[in-house]
Parts: sequence; C-alpha cells; structure tokens
Amino acid sequence: MDTVSAGLEFEKVHVWRGDRHVLQGVSAHIRRRELLHISGPNGTGKTTLLRVVSGLLRPEQGSVSWLGRSITTYRTEYHADLAYASHEPALKGDLTALENLRFSVGLKRRVSAQELLGALNRAGVGACADLPARVLSAGQRRRVAMARVLAMNASVWLLDEPYTNLDASGAELLSGLLKAHVEGGGLALVVAHHELAIPCGVRRLELHS
Repeated sequence: MDTVSAGLEFEKVHVWRGDRHVLQGVSAHIRRRELLHISGPNGTGKTTLLRVVSGLLRPEQGSVSWLGRSITTYRTEYHADLAYASHEPALKGDLTALENLRFSVGLKRRVSAQELLGALNRAGVGACADLPARVLSAGQRRRVAMARVLAMNASVWLLDEPYTNLDASGAELLSGLLKAHVEGGGLALVVAHHELAIPCGVRRLELHS
C-alpha cells in the first residue's frame, strides 16, 4: 500500500458516555499534506474524537489506522509519529519552559537543548526559556505547548483548541506553523470553534449532537 495515500483513517467510530451516544459512526481519511478541521457545538465529542485518534481512548465500536495498520497493533510506531496537545497546556508550574520541554520531549526521543530552544523560538517564546511556567501568561503557556509539539518532530499533529488564549499575532504564528507542517508532508487534526484561515489542504468535519 502507498503509505503517503494511506495516511490516518478512523472508521465508524462509536463512543458512549454512560447512556449518551457521544460519537455515532464518525469516519474520515486524512492524507499527508492535509489538515482536518474538527468543529461543532460544545458537547458533540470533538475532544473525545481526538482522544480516540490518539489512542488514549478505545471506542466501543470502530477503528483507527495509520499508514494502513491499526494503531492498536502498531502502537509504538504510531506514537513515535504522533504529537498530541490537549486543550490545557499541561505544563509543570515550577519547571521553566525549557525544562518542561526537556522533560516531555525527552520521554519520546533524545533531544538537545539547542533543538528545544529552536522550537521555543519558532513558537515566539524563546525569551521565556528560563522562566517558570507558573509566571507565564496564558498565551505564553499556549505557545510553549506548541513548541513542545514542534520539538516532537512528529508527522501527525492532534491539536485541541490550540488558538485558545492567543492574541492576533499568536494566532497568525500558529496558522503559519500549521501551514508549514502540512506543506512539509505532515498532517493535522485541529479542533477549533472558528474558521481556519490557512492556505493549505484544509478539510472540515463538523460534529453534531
């Protein structure tokens, strides 16, 4: 199978939360150089879908595959290709921005301080490298979380509300990073409430209650 065309696929995903049917047979196929914008009202399962695609949550029915192989049997290889950013930046407050990246990215791969500083600079927070995360603004923490995604060197980005707390310049920078990632051969699934003004292969999946 052509792995470029195979990409990332989830098929007929069903998830219940108690007696509530949150995701009802949701399917999509995302190839490299594509971005899937996941939208919909609150409570329609957008974050749940990202958790399923990341492998953090197993659906009651349905499947997820990467490069034509199930992520349940190809887990190690898939996670090596994956960068997941939840709607909370998930930074340790007493660690500096650089230390946060060294800890989290270091769990995945060997990485140098220069690489991490480069990621912080690309995210526009290089000047915050030695500051504890607890003193950073909400927008700066969001940028540090994005620097962590960059430093993962992953093909697949799963981003849950990455524009939250970003000002206009931060939103423009993030859109540029997404564009560069997709045009460089990566793919992305992005949960966002607003339209994405990114001149690349953007498709949309709207979830309904």
